[in-house]
Amino acid sequence: MLGLDTLLFGGAILVALVIFLIVAKFFNIWLRARIANAPVSIVNLLAMYLRGVPNALIVDTRITAAKAGIPIDTDQLEAHFLAGGDVSHVVLALIAADKAGIPLDFDRACAIDLACKGTGKTVLEAVRTSINPKVIDCPHPDMGRGGKIDAVAKDGISLRVRARVTVRTNLDRFVGGATEETVVARVGEGIVTCIGSSSSYKDVLENPDSISKLVLHKGVDAGTAFEILSIDIADIDVGENVGAKLQAEQAETDKKIAQANAEVRRAAAVALEQEMAARTQEMRSRVVEAEAQIPMAMAEAFRNGNLGIMDFARYKNLSADTEMRSKIAGSAAPSA
Repeated sequence: MLGLDTLLFGGAILVALVIFLIVAKFFNIWLRARIANAPVSIVNLLAMYLRGVPNALIVDTRITAAKAGIPIDTDQLEAHFLAGGDVSHVVLALIAADKAGIPLDFDRACAIDLACKGTGKTVLEAVRTSINPKVIDCPHPDMGRGGKIDAVAKDGISLRVRARVTVRTNLDRFVGGATEETVVARVGEGIVTCIGSSSSYKDVLENPDSISKLVLHKGVDAGTAFEILSIDIADIDVGENVGAKLQAEQAETDKKIAQANAEVRRAAAVALEQEMAARTQEMRSRVVEAEAQIPMAMAEAFRNGNLGIMDFARYKNLSADTEMRSKIAGSAAPSA
């Protein structure tokens, strides 16, 4: 019995030592939470430690929320941390929204925080943008193109426009809503549409606010995570005469087409000329062939008695007379 009592006594001392070490490890955090009126039990602190949750971060975050009058328990903070969220940003965003009178509950804040993960933005930034609107350049400077949007009016004159869009975050549409890039693209589309529907570039220069009115009327912020407050035309320049340039290019193209058609007709005419020359040579060859038959016919006529010597002499005289007249006519033609 003495051995059993000793064993039980040793076990009790061991348990007491373990409990003492646990209390000593978490006493500072437990006391800080108790003093701040946001108590957390030692058991919860030990459970956080075993789950790999930084209990100091969870307790300090809960203390911050409790001091701001926002009721949040450690289980909610643990669940969000384990889901990969940033509990400190969530609590700070809830405090900022509460002070600004913006309705935002813990679950929505957690959803926004998880939606911001990997985008370089935070739920705190989203809430701050909802309180203090931000200005977006359109087009975005990183997009190039000289930092302006090119559009052409109906008279062919191009205008280069740079706008500044004032937006604030719409927390109700932040999760699943389109980003800034969509807002910039839609505003740019609206600017091009407004200028393209203007009869003259002068109308746009006289009333640049017509661009803002048209774009706002189109509701370009629908389905996005932002609410557009205003669209201001920061700069507008007159570009080149695109209409005249296009007409000149069209005229040059028409000229080249006409030249090509003329070349086709010229080639056809040359081919026809060559064909006629070939046919002429063919007819001449036939004439020569026919003339070659004359001596043979005359010889045949002599043999048959159809042609006498006197007839042949008259034929030769006529031929000589004809040749003489041809030579005289040929030599007289240039002097005339």
